[in-house]
Amino acid sequence: MCPPPEVSPGEYSAEERSLLLKLAHDAIASALVKSEISLESPTPHLAEARGTFATLYHRGNLRGCVGHVFAASSLYRAVAETAQAAAFQDPRFDPVTANELPGLEVSLSILSPLRPILAEEVEIGKHGLLISMAGRRGLLLPQVPVEHGWNRIQFLEQTCRKAGLPSNAWQEAKLEAFTAEVFRD
Repeated sequence: MCPPPEVSPGEYSAEERSLLLKLAHDAIASALVKSEISLESPTPHLAEARGTFATLYHRGNLRGCVGHVFAASSLYRAVAETAQAAAFQDPRFDPVTANELPGLEVSLSILSPLRPILAEEVEIGKHGLLISMAGRRGLLLPQVPVEHGWNRIQFLEQTCRKAGLPSNAWQEAKLEAFTAEVFRD
């Protein structure tokens, strides 16, 4: 679930944020015309491997959300790949069309590395959660419980549900947390 995020302060400069948002738009546009863009990171900072989610909106409505919690490539490449996946591979939506490009808005969530966390340490609005148990995993971004007005227990229960686990499985499951730097057009 990828709700409209709040813009958060963080380690990326205004210039880096603009560059990543432009990259996301360029990646979507290039896929529509079947052209390629350079995925060579312009700075060492953007070459660092980070998990990321790209969330797309068209006229304020969710249009796609895809991401990777685990860092498998540079942030620069991950932004391009997740933007294209959100535009064309989110199974909840039809692929984005060229007519939608002018009204398309992008939100990026850049994730910190995962770390183990105890249930009582989870902070609403700060932590995203990954719950793992019996070969199942569920993830919710930090902004999800804020948007829904959930408390800590509801957040844990909903993350279990996302994993296809009983809502109280968080009491025995592996809990990992992350933070996210969120910015948008």
